[in-house]
Amino acid sequence: MKLQQLRYIWEVNRHNLNVSATAQSLFTSQPGISKQIRLLEDELGVEIFARSGKHLTRVTPAGQAIIELAGQALRLSENIKDVAQEYSDERRGSLSISTTHTQARYALPPIITEFTQKYPDVALHMQQGTPKQIAQMVSEGQADFAIATESLELFTDLVLLPCYRWNRCVLVPKDHPLAALDGPLTLEALADYSLVTYVFGFTGRSQLDDAFREHGLTPNVVLTAADADVIKTYVRLGMGVGIVAHMAVDPEHDNDLVALEAGHLFASSTTKIGIRRGTFMRGYMYDFLQRFAPHLTRERVDAALTAGPRNDQELFKDVTLPEY
Repeated sequence: MKLQQLRYIWEVNRHNLNVSATAQSLFTSQPGISKQIRLLEDELGVEIFARSGKHLTRVTPAGQAIIELAGQALRLSENIKDVAQEYSDERRGSLSISTTHTQARYALPPIITEFTQKYPDVALHMQQGTPKQIAQMVSEGQADFAIATESLELFTDLVLLPCYRWNRCVLVPKDHPLAALDGPLTLEALADYSLVTYVFGFTGRSQLDDAFREHGLTPNVVLTAADADVIKTYVRLGMGVGIVAHMAVDPEHDNDLVALEAGHLFASSTTKIGIRRGTFMRGYMYDFLQRFAPHLTRERVDAALTAGPRNDQELFKDVTLPEY
C-alpha cells in the first residue's frame, strides 16, 4: 500500500468519480491512476469502486470506509511535513484561508497587512466562496482556516472558534424618506420598502429573516447578493433599501448614502474561524488567529482542538466577544 494510492482514491472520490478530472488536477495520467487503484484493490482484496465497463459508478461500502481512513492518513502525512518544517524554519511555510467576500474585503485587510510584514516568507492564499463551500474546503484539507458567519456548524470535523459579534445597518440614498425618519427605525417601516440584502446562507442572513418572521412581517426582498459592494451599487440605483453588515460601510467611499442603525432590530451574528480537527498548528498560524481575535490565545486554541466535538464551544462561554 502506497501513500500515492491513497491520494488517488481520495481525489477520485472528491472529483465525483471522474478519473480524467482527477488526473488533470494531479498532473498525471488517467491510466496511471486507474492502474494504481486496481493494484490497491487487489492488495486489499475488496473493491473500492463499483464499475460499469471502464467507468466508475459508485463507491462501495468497503470503499467508503477505506476512503475515510485514507483521508485521515493523508492529513497525518501532511502534519508530519508541517512538524518537520516547524522545527527547521518556523517562519517559512504557507497559510490558506477560505472566507466570504465581507471578511476578505472589510475584516481581513489590516490583519493580512500586519501578518505579511512579520512573516514575509509565509505564502498566503485566500479563497472565496459560499460559507458552505469554504467550510468544505477546510474539511477536505484544501484550506487551513474557514472564516464565516454561517454554515460552519454543518461540518462536525471542524473546531469552531468564535471571533467577534456584529450587527447590521440600513443603507438608503440621502433623499430617501427613511433618511428623514423621526425616531428609531422599525421593522414595520422597513417592511414598507423593497429590500436589497444578502443571499440566504451568507453573512447572518438567517437572523434578518427570523426578525421579520417573529414580528409577523414578510420582507419584500427584491434583490440578493453575496457581496456588500454589489448591494450598495443597487441601493444607489434606487432598487431598494440595503441591509448590510455594519462593518461593510466605508464612511469615506459611501458618503453618498445614509447608514441607519439597525442593531436594535436584529439579533447579533457571530463570525467564527473553523479549523479541521487534528490540524498541526504552525507557530505563525497561532499568531494569525490572535491578530484576528485577541482572545484566541494559543492555550485556548489548543484546548479547543483537543476537546470533543461541540465541547469546544464550552471553552468560550465566559469570553466576552468584541462587537462591531
